[in-house]
Order: sequence, then structure tokens, then C-alpha cells
Amino acid sequence: MSTSSTLNAPEPHRHGDVQGRKAGVVIASTRAAAGIYDDETGPVITDWLTEHGFDVFPAMVVPDGEPVGAAIRALLTQHPAVVITSGGTGLSPDDRTPDVTLPLLDREIPGIMEAIRRAGAAKTPLAALSRGYAGAAGHTFIINLPGSPKGVMDGLTVLDPVIGHLCDQLEGGHGH
Repeated sequence: MSTSSTLNAPEPHRHGDVQGRKAGVVIASTRAAAGIYDDETGPVITDWLTEHGFDVFPAMVVPDGEPVGAAIRALLTQHPAVVITSGGTGLSPDDRTPDVTLPLLDREIPGIMEAIRRAGAAKTPLAALSRGYAGAAGHTFIINLPGSPKGVMDGLTVLDPVIGHLCDQLEGGHGH
């Protein structure tokens, strides 16, 4: 049974066309990068992106901290429409994903993270501890999702009805 079907991934909405657009996934996990345990969120994110019509680069599983920033920068050279990170958004000393993401953003999109934290808080008060960012680096949308499969699903559920329109807007479209 796939992870995404176990978690009941939301059905894709079609607000804007993402067909053929590229997307990247970066998993921030020192233990998964070392092979201590399997990455559980990368397949969920990759499946969701693929179901929405994105051409997805292979997920990059990297240690927490600066390797996350290096992975995002490497993906940006490929001009993806979307980069989704998972992990490293909490408060432990190694949780640095937001810190290495923020300098890469030209503009923040705070409403998305507010909605994700609100959705997560309906299930657990710990959602308020997520420090993730969402924003634009040029024409690329970058978002930091939590490292848990349930936290990822909360984020993807919020993104589901807006991802196509968001990509259209970042590419210069003015549709509503």
C-alpha cells in the first residue's frame, strides 16, 4: 500500500494548468540521508505533485541545515515552478530549513503558512511550532512543510485548490 493512499491524499483540483511544469522535492533529515530510516514524506509529496501534472525531479534527501539550502539552490538552476521541502521546520537545534530558505525568497506568501498552521492546529497544538516559510524565488514557489506525513498532508490540502493559480501568477499571469 502506498503512503499517499494510506493518508488519503486530497483529489487534485484544477485551478490553473500545471501540465509540464517542473517541481522539486527536498527532504531535510539527517537520519534519512544517512540511511538510518526511510524517508516517508518524499513519496507523498512526489505523488501529489505528479497527480497534479508536474514533472518531478527525483527527491533529494539531505542532512538538516545548510545542505537543504544547497539543494534548493541546485534546484533553482533548473527553473522549477515549485520546490517543496519537508522537515527541519521545528525548534530543535538542527531544524534550520526556514533559516536557509528565507534568504532565497524574493517575496514571502504568509497567508499560505498561516492557513497550513491553522489546519494543523485543528488536529494538534504542536502545529503552532512550525517555523516554515512559503514564498517566491523569481518564478519559483518554495514552501517548507513539516517532516511528518500528517503535517505534509495538512500542507498539501491547503495547497491543493491554489497551486495552479499560484504558478500562473508567478509566471506573470493575471487570471483570477
